[in-house]
Amino acid sequence: MPEAQPDPATPAEEPAPAPVPSLLCDVRALAARPSAPAGALWRLAESGRQLDANLVHLPPDQGVDTHTEPDLDVLLLVVAGDGRLESPESAAAVPLTEGALCWLPHGSTRRLAAGPEGLSYVTVHRRRPGMRIASGPPGER
Repeated sequence: MPEAQPDPATPAEEPAPAPVPSLLCDVRALAARPSAPAGALWRLAESGRQLDANLVHLPPDQGVDTHTEPDLDVLLLVVAGDGRLESPESAAAVPLTEGALCWLPHGSTRRLAAGPEGLSYVTVHRRRPGMRIASGPPGER
């Protein structure tokens, strides 16, 4: 039997381009802005990513209230300023200074407090899955 030939009227499907490493931003320049607002100064938004990352700024003497992340491990890298990491499971607060790299395991309870200079840090964790509409009650899926 002869081999099937592609239909010349149907264009061949183009292969997807290969992923390319890229420079995303200068976190030191973003964190050094004198009027940096509180909150996320930058977010990883590239399509197809498997990670989420943020550059977060806390103004002087402000913080992130005590909370527990039940699902995701988080890496936190301090890029500017100073502060402290507090946890009810730890007797002493962990001082945070530029260059400090912290692991925040899933299930851990923590609070961040910025010092008098403010605190800017990068967080990186596995990307959360998008919201999905489920059918039926949780026990019947």
